[in-house]
Parts: sequence; C-alpha cells; structure tokens
Amino acid sequence: MENCSAETTHLPEVPLNAVSETPPLKRTKYRSLASKFSTFTAVLLGWVLMVVMSLDVLRHKFDLIETLCLSLVVLGVVGAISRFTMKILARPLALLQQGITSVGQGKFEPIQVSDTRDEIEELGRSFNLMIAELSTSHREIQQHRELLEDRIRQRTEELEKALQAAVAASQAKSDFLANTSHELRTPMNGLLGMLDVTLDSPLAAEQRDQLETAQRCAFSLLALLNDILDLSKIEAGKLVLEKIPFDLHGVLEDCGKSFHARATQKGVSLDLEISGARCDVLGDPLRLRQIVTNLLSNAIKFTERGRVCLRLDIVETVKDRLEARIEVQDTGIGIEASKLSEIFEKFTQANGAITRKYGGTGLGLAIIKQLVEMQGGAVSLKSDVGVGSTFSITLPYERGETVKAPARPVMTARADGAPARGRLLLVEDNLVNQKVVQAILRKKAYHIDVANHGQQALEMLEASKEGYDLVLMDVQMPVLDGLDTTRIVRKNPRWKRLPIIAMTAHAMQGDRERCLLAGMNGHISKPIQPVPFLAAIDQYMEQGVDPPPAVPPSPLERELTDRLMREETEMVNDLLHVFLQLAPDRMEKLKLAAGQEDATTLSTEARKIAAAAEQLASRPLEECAQRIEQAAGRGDFETAIRDLETLRHEIQTLEALTPERASASGN
Repeated sequence: MENCSAETTHLPEVPLNAVSETPPLKRTKYRSLASKFSTFTAVLLGWVLMVVMSLDVLRHKFDLIETLCLSLVVLGVVGAISRFTMKILARPLALLQQGITSVGQGKFEPIQVSDTRDEIEELGRSFNLMIAELSTSHREIQQHRELLEDRIRQRTEELEKALQAAVAASQAKSDFLANTSHELRTPMNGLLGMLDVTLDSPLAAEQRDQLETAQRCAFSLLALLNDILDLSKIEAGKLVLEKIPFDLHGVLEDCGKSFHARATQKGVSLDLEISGARCDVLGDPLRLRQIVTNLLSNAIKFTERGRVCLRLDIVETVKDRLEARIEVQDTGIGIEASKLSEIFEKFTQANGAITRKYGGTGLGLAIIKQLVEMQGGAVSLKSDVGVGSTFSITLPYERGETVKAPARPVMTARADGAPARGRLLLVEDNLVNQKVVQAILRKKAYHIDVANHGQQALEMLEASKEGYDLVLMDVQMPVLDGLDTTRIVRKNPRWKRLPIIAMTAHAMQGDRERCLLAGMNGHISKPIQPVPFLAAIDQYMEQGVDPPPAVPPSPLERELTDRLMREETEMVNDLLHVFLQLAPDRMEKLKLAAGQEDATTLSTEARKIAAAAEQLASRPLEECAQRIEQAAGRGDFETAIRDLETLRHEIQTLEALTPERASASGN
C-alpha cells in the first residue's frame, strides 16, 4: 500500500524535437492511479463495515468478536485488491511511462510491455510501433543530414576551387592587358618621341610634311590602342576613376587648343564658349579630357565645312556641388534618326560608307558613354542628316579649392656653366626611351644623368655630390625594378623629400596606386607627351614634395596589396570568405589526423590550405601549411601538431582582415 501511494513527478507531454530546447518544467505532485483505486476500495469496504456494525448496534446484536473478524476480512480484501491493482494496472503504466520518458530523451528503445491482455498492453504495443517508426525516421534524417553536410562541404570546396580559378583567370587577364599595354606603348613611345624631336629640328617642307603624316598615323594608332585597352579595362571592371582637384575651364581650353590646328587645316572654325568663373573641381581630369577629345575629334572628322563649337556651362546644384554641362556642336554630315539609338554601341558607326571614307572602329562613343555613366553623368545626342550633330554631356562634381597661379621655376646651374633648371636622374633600361626623354628635357635646359637599372641608380645617388632635384623612374627594369628601388631610396633619410616620378608603359588600373605605395610622388604613362610630361616635371621642381606617407604593415604581403589594387578585391574577398568557412572543418580534420597519425589525410588537408593561401597571397599561411604537409610525409606528427597552432593563428589573422571584422574593430 505504501508503494501505491508514493508521490512521483509528472512531466507533461512535449514534442520530441523540442525536448532539448524545453525549459525546466514545474514539478507537480500527484498520486498513482493504483493508489487512488486502492484508497477508493478501502474507503468503500470501510463504509460497508461501518454500516453492518451500525445495523448490529441498532438491532442489539453487536458482537465484538464478529466485528473484529469482519474487520480482518475487510482488511484482507483491501490488501488483495491493492496487490492485484498494482500487478495489472500500476506496474504496466509505470513501464509505459518510463518508456515514453526515454523516447522523450532521444532514446528510441522499445517499451517493456506487460502481458495484461487488455487495453494497456495494446497501448504499449502501439507505442512500440510508433517508436520503431520514429527510430527509422530519425536514422533517415540523420543520414540525410550527414549527406547534406557532405554535399555542402563538397560544394563549398568546389566553390573555393572555382574562385581560385576565377582569381587566376582574372590575374592572367590583368597580366595580359598589362603586358600588352607595356609591349605596345614602349615602341610607341620611341616612335612618337623621336618624331616629335625630329619635327622640332630644321627640315625641308617635303620632309616635314612626310614626318607630320607619320606622326598623325602614329597618334591614330595610339588612339586605337588606348580605346581597345580602355574598353577592356571597363569591361573587366578594372578602370577606376580618380578624384583629384583640377581646373575644369583649363581642361576644356587645353582640349580646344590641341584641335585648333587640325580644324584650321580642314577649313573648319573651332569656337570655345566657356562661361562662369574659374574654379577647381574634384574628379578625374584625364577621363574628362578623353571624353572631350573624342567628341572634338569626331566633330572635326565628320565636318567638311562650317564650324565646331565646344561649350561649357556650370550650374550650381547644392552646396559645394555643381554640374558641368558640356556640348560639342558641329555642322557636319549628321546621323540618321534610325541610327541614333545604336551610335553608342561598340564597333558601331552610322553606315559602312562612313567607315570606308572616314575610318575608325566605332569604339570612341561607346567608351565616352561608359566613362560618363561611371562618373554619374548622362550623355545625349541630337542630329539631323546634312545639318549637324550636338553631343550633350552632364557631369556632377564636387567643388574644389580656388585655382592658384603656378609658381615660377627655380633655376640652378649646369655643370658646364650654362643655365640649367635642375639636375634629373633618368632610370630607364630602354635605349630609345632614354633618347626620347633626354631630347625632350634638354630642350628645356635640364641636366640629365641616365641609369640603366635600379641598382645603378642607387649607386649614382650615393656617388653624386651635387645631388639630384628629381628622379624619373621606370617601373619594369632588369637587376632591380623601379618599385623596389624606390622602397630602398625612401629608407634613407637623405632622400625622403626627393621627388620620384614613375615613368611606365604599364597603363592598367592599379599601376599608379602601386607606384604611390612604393613611395613615388607621381605617375606618367608612356608614350610620353612632351607638354604634360614637362608640366609634371615643372610642378615637382617648383613646389617640391612632402615625404610620402608610410604604408602600414599588413600580414598579407605586398603581392596581395598589388592584386587588390588591380581591382580583384571582390573575388579575393569571396575566396577569403569561402576559405574561412571551410577553415574550422579543415582544422578539425588536421587535428584529428595528426592525433591518429593519419599521414594521408593530414597531407591532403594541408595541401588544400596551402593552395588557398597561395591564391590569397598569404605567404606565412602557405609556408605553415607546407611545413605540415612535409611533416606528414616524414611521419613527424609532433612537429605537425606544433605547427597546427601556428596555422590556427595565421587563419585568425586572415579572419581579422575581413571587411566585417575591420568595420567592427573600427567601430
């Protein structure tokens, strides 16, 4: 009877998948069904006994011995009933409860069913069937989960490989464009430079005409080269606009002046209508010059008589912002209305006859449209056949500082006593380029010394007693290239303020940034044009320079910095994110393989990390993974385990460089 009335706890029924997430439940006191039934039976028989005793008393037939015997019989019946109840009701229910609780805890084991041949036994068997189905479902879910995790891991690894291949392909394309640019611009620099030098000397009229024809052809070839490379850079997402102060009026005036002679030769009037006060704006003067130059070139090309007009109107929009509205209007052949929507497409001209008569590839207007849209502007066209065309461009700019008048050049003395504007060191390995630069600079009375490579330049800097006022540094050279040479120069306090201008045939996006990061002060692309070339030199000679800012150290080596500067940031970041997603699983595999002395798995996983590190250009991570792979090959698992901690640290260093971590730390 005591067992029947013992207090226990009752857990409300909850879904199986919520057992682990259910908060602690309130403990509830209750009495078992068997104890309740036994109590009810005892009370009922006690009541019957009391009724019998009361009747005996009323009839005056009360017999104490009979009453005691009857009481003993009642107690015996109550005990028998309780025992029977425990056997056929309480114990089967308790076993059923234990089984259900076990299932709720995730143990899919059959319930022990009592052979009672009643509803309780049937209920227990039903629960066992349910448990069997749950167990089967649980196994299938577990298998599906493991299969899904394997597929996710496999797909992630495939994605990593694809990203590695994409980065490699992008790198190859960048290298191809850079090498193509360099290989084509280097001879073009020599050709145009020597033509310019020759035309500046006394010539017969016929010779001058022939050389000017050759020069025009060379400029046409250079323009075509620039268009092809610009289009390739735009489509590859590698063309990034500068944001520097420049004189908006001055750029358009220069463009107009540069086409004045060509317009005069054709008998076309070239007018400039520039309104508003002069002011500096923040933007990309090179791309603005390219846009206006292309429009003026087309206008003069397709205009046989009449005029070409370049207009500039500046409209204030909001505070410190303005809008430049530029128009190029001509009285040329015009464009058919049906062709207006196609004229800005690549390799498109109005018709084949125009191509045969005037030439061209149809790239200029396509590049103009993309350059304008990249700057947040818009381009439109109005044209009538036989009347002319008007190209309208709007470009938003931020207002810059007021234009300052240029300072007067500082004159020094040359070694031979003749007046000189300064001593320059030209670091250039190409003989033709040396001659071109020397010819341009000597006309302006500069004294020039020449070094054939970076190591020779360092020796000449050390040996020079007078010192140099400016260094013109080629980038791609044998022995010691321009970037490494500049880094060495900047480490010497004597040359902290020495102006160094990069002079390179590499014209890809990122070349200028890499030059500045190395410590250079400016960047000039080949082929060298005498006027902007001399203007850049005069600027640094007149104004001097401040020491270049120090580049903060980074765990990623310079190779990654260079790659990021080539606008591969998005793909490299994607690759980095995928690598970091896979890193915990790979570290766990490496740790387990090292502990179990599984050389094959250890070597395979280490090789994967080394391959990813190579794409990320993280040399410390790559070397550490390679050491683990080599240790696995030797069977030196103790060394591998020690290097695993270094590997973990390098991965954490990479993780700290992700944009999310960087922004979090900045906040």
